[in-house]
Formats: sequence, C-alpha cells, structure tokens
Amino acid sequence: MKRLGMLVPSSNTVLEPETAKILAPHDWLTCHVSRLPVVTISAEDGSRGQFDLPPVLAAAKLLADARVDLILWNGTAASWLGFDRDRTLTEAIEAQTGIPATTAVIAINERLAQLGARRIGLVSPYVEAIESDIVRNYGAAGTEVVAAERLDITDNMAFGLVPAAQVAAMVRAAAQARPDAIVVMCTNLSGASFAETLSTDLGIPVLDSVRVAVEHCVDRLRAG
Repeated sequence: MKRLGMLVPSSNTVLEPETAKILAPHDWLTCHVSRLPVVTISAEDGSRGQFDLPPVLAAAKLLADARVDLILWNGTAASWLGFDRDRTLTEAIEAQTGIPATTAVIAINERLAQLGARRIGLVSPYVEAIESDIVRNYGAAGTEVVAAERLDITDNMAFGLVPAAQVAAMVRAAAQARPDAIVVMCTNLSGASFAETLSTDLGIPVLDSVRVAVEHCVDRLRAG
C-alpha cells in the first residue's frame, strides 16, 4: 500500500472530494491531508504571504509523521508567484522530511510540455492582477496565453461554490481561440468532473488542476 500526502489550502472544499473520486480505482493508494491557512487570493502582500515556506513546512512535517511516500502541494500559487517558487518549496520539503515532493503547478507544466502546448487557454476564479501575473509567467516560459476567462473573486471559499456548469462554460469560451490546451488553474474550482469529457467534445486537452496533479502523483507512485 502506498500513501499520498496532500498539502491543502485550509478553505478548499473541492480538492478532497474530487481526489477521492479520482483515486477510487486505485485500491493500492491512500490519501492523507494536512492543511495550511489560505482564505483569500489577491494581489495584496498579506495574501501572497500565505504561501511563504514556514506554514508549508509545518504542514509537511505533520504529513511526514504518517510516513507518506510522496508529498503534493495541491495549490497553484506558483502560477502567479513564479514557477521557481515551487522548485524552492519542493526542495525545502524534501530537505526537512526526506520525502519526495511535487506540486500541482509542476504537474500542469509537465503535462503542457508533454502535449507540446505553446498556446494555452486559461480559466481561473482570480482577479485581473493575479491573472496578469499568470499570463506573464507563462509568457516568460515561452507559452502564450491566447484566451483567458476569470471570475474576479478573492474569497477562496467562494471559489468552491462556483457550479461546475459555469466553469465548463468558461472553458468553452476559452476554446474559441483554439489553443493547444486549456488549463483550469485552481484546485478549488470544479473542473475535474468534466475535464475528460470536454476534452473529447472540444478536441482540445482540458487540464484541470486537481485531476492533473493527482494523476501525476499516481504515475510517480506507481513507477516508484
């Protein structure tokens, strides 16, 4: 039996039930959660400070007590704070716990690279300032965001209350630009349930943050 440890934003209500559905066929794998305080997502310094290393490492240490085989930071903050943030975070977790670590954004970017996606659509619940940071970070990495749909919400709890049908409509709107892939960038936004079906309907890969992150971890744990 393998154990996946997940670091979860404290006000996230979508991630755990969706992860349970994704992992249901994998009876060789259990999932264990540690939370860290995250309540708002905005461009303010206080919001950005929620993702500093100390609270992440404190939550990771608790997961290490459960002797998990892999630690996943299942949040997408590095998409706007900078991709290097997640490299630093995983290195710090591994140094403190001795357990391999990965993140949702690392998983997303690996999947985009596998697809050869250089033109992407972006769907998020975030405000314009956060969206602009995400667009800039992808542009610096050589990936153009050709369509972006956002909700302009800052309350993380509210992200999880957005109906899946509304998120799907945003994905369809982004698809009008015919990107190479569409990313639902948030682990508290309901996209996991329809991502595969909509990928087939649109003829465009739809990468939901939760689904991509969990599938990435399943692959790593199966290989290991």
